[in-house]
Amino acid sequence: MIKQFTDFPGNVVAFACQGRVTKADYDAVLVPAVTNALRTHNKLRLYCETSADFALDPGAAWEDFKVGMESFTRWDRIALVTDVEWIKHIAHFFGFLMPATTKVFSLADAARAREWILAN
Repeated sequence: MIKQFTDFPGNVVAFACQGRVTKADYDAVLVPAVTNALRTHNKLRLYCETSADFALDPGAAWEDFKVGMESFTRWDRIALVTDVEWIKHIAHFFGFLMPATTKVFSLADAARAREWILAN
């Protein structure tokens, strides 16, 4: 399941992901939010929290890749807030390929992650 946070400014798309996330979740929540934000902002920031039980279906993984690549140069910052080890490893391994500044925070540091994603 993906839940969108609505207490962020328009240039920040923010989500909480928990349990099994499917392509349908992406299509219903994440893709429309990113598409709408891109209409009014040249650069976006992404804030994403994942719960300990987070799992990504293959269709959702493909959708995640597509969303990231379709707007590849329009990402400014990415804050991943997670205690899931495989997400941390992927972020560290591929983070240098992203034009956006990417930081990984533990769930205990969610407040610090929010401050960072909002900072100028």
